Amino acid sequence: MLTQETNPTLLQTRQHFEVLDGLRGVAAVAVVIFHFMELIKPDYHDNFIAHAYFAVDFFFCLSGFVIAYAYDQRIRQMGISTFLKLRLIRLHPLVVIGSVIGLLAFVFDPFSTLYQKYADRIIPMFITSCLMIPYPLVKERYFNLFHLNPPTWSLFWEYIANLIYVLFLVKINHKILWLLTIAAAVALAFEAHRSNFLGVGFGGDNVMGGGYRMLYSFLAGILVYRSQWIIPSKLGLVSLSILLLLSFLIPFSKHTSRLVDPLVLIFYLPFLVALGAGATHHLVYQKICKFLGDISYPLYMTHYPFIWLVLSYMEVKKPSVQEMVVVMIAGVILLILFAYAVMVLLDIPLRKYFTHRLKRGWTKS
Repeated sequence: MLTQETNPTLLQTRQHFEVLDGLRGVAAVAVVIFHFMELIKPDYHDNFIAHAYFAVDFFFCLSGFVIAYAYDQRIRQMGISTFLKLRLIRLHPLVVIGSVIGLLAFVFDPFSTLYQKYADRIIPMFITSCLMIPYPLVKERYFNLFHLNPPTWSLFWEYIANLIYVLFLVKINHKILWLLTIAAAVALAFEAHRSNFLGVGFGGDNVMGGGYRMLYSFLAGILVYRSQWIIPSKLGLVSLSILLLLSFLIPFSKHTSRLVDPLVLIFYLPFLVALGAGATHHLVYQKICKFLGDISYPLYMTHYPFIWLVLSYMEVKKPSVQEMVVVMIAGVILLILFAYAVMVLLDIPLRKYFTHRLKRGWTKS
């Protein structure tokens, strides 16, 4: 017999903010370009999109906004367990898929024998990647928390944010939310001063920086929603994409980033979320926004193993910058197509399967 706590209608989602979906996709594409540019121009001073690591903070802020919007009024009926199951169904298939792709790319890399050095630890490397247990190991490749699929570091913090939300943040009043957000902003500014910038969190030697980035941006997103700082405007996807990209294109300077980075994260990115939530929805861009929103997470979670292959290729073949620009352009296009295929053939079917299993469990209760 169905009860209020186990009603399948709780699986139904509320309407999307289409422009925010589009912006999430734009940010994901920018991340891919940024990772290519890290190979082509390792010195951030020469990287035209050096601040695209802000995309992760935009994701965190957007996540806080959307989670609060979707679940603030439903947690009591839904319960903690159902919320966590829904988040796992939404996020975890691509964590495992990305780990499998990363494993295959690492083992069968035609340009590198680095795998042989870590052959005896490949199984724990894969298991920890699938379970999102940090395992910084490969110092030759930036000492990532998750070498097989480095972007998993942000999902690690996203899961923690979701857990904190359902256990604590969903219950707190507005004053406490403000105090926590201010405290997180102070911690973020401290991290920027300590590390000289905020492109941190991915590696074993800067892991806590990722925690500060997640905490502030996620809280700020919740604050934007609960304060109803939704700014109505005639701005659409194109205008707001330009505003978002402007933050990624800020020239990098080790002398100013400790000040610029926290200012952008603390004020500008939440402002863009508020603008995006109130932006005019143009029907002509509806399909574009949907495609960008749909593709954003699969692209983010499947692209990096191929970045490792490109790096191995560069180490062996020593291509020119001009050749690498061509590789980057072709690579971005191919990775978008690959992510779309993964989404259609694997991610969506898996999510539908587990959602169906969840509904069946309810009907038997």
